[in-house]
Amino acid sequence: MAADGKMEDYPHEIDDQLTGFDSSVTAIKTMLDKLPRNDVMHKLDPLDQAKLDLMSAYTLNSLFWMFLVTQGINPREHGIKQELERIRTYMNKVKEITDRKKAARLDKGAAARFVRSALYEPDEKDSRKKSASKKAADAKPDTPHFKRPKQSRS
Repeated sequence: MAADGKMEDYPHEIDDQLTGFDSSVTAIKTMLDKLPRNDVMHKLDPLDQAKLDLMSAYTLNSLFWMFLVTQGINPREHGIKQELERIRTYMNKVKEITDRKKAARLDKGAAARFVRSALYEPDEKDSRKKSASKKAADAKPDTPHFKRPKQSRS
């Protein structure tokens, strides 16, 4: 900033704030340069890729919002406001998709069995008992089964 020669274009009361802002922007730039974005993107599933892209776009637009404020331009009257709202709507859509994935699923087969067993149908239960007793009768061996006589202990 000192090399610009335009040090007198702003009030000197904000020197500390401008220096802090400049160091923050420099720190953000170095962090962004260190990110291996392409390597990370290939390892993520499409939903996480969309989340990362939305976060990056929102961050950059927020930084531009701050830049406009520093330039004395009202960002609420600038097109950046609509862009931030558009990104927020997409973020909400991604959140809905994520919530749907986390939501409990209904096991239709288990629900049908539960309801079927909870309902009382006397004709059906009688026929089940008859078929069960018939199966038990068929399972009995043809030869009689004799019990062994008890041996006495003497």
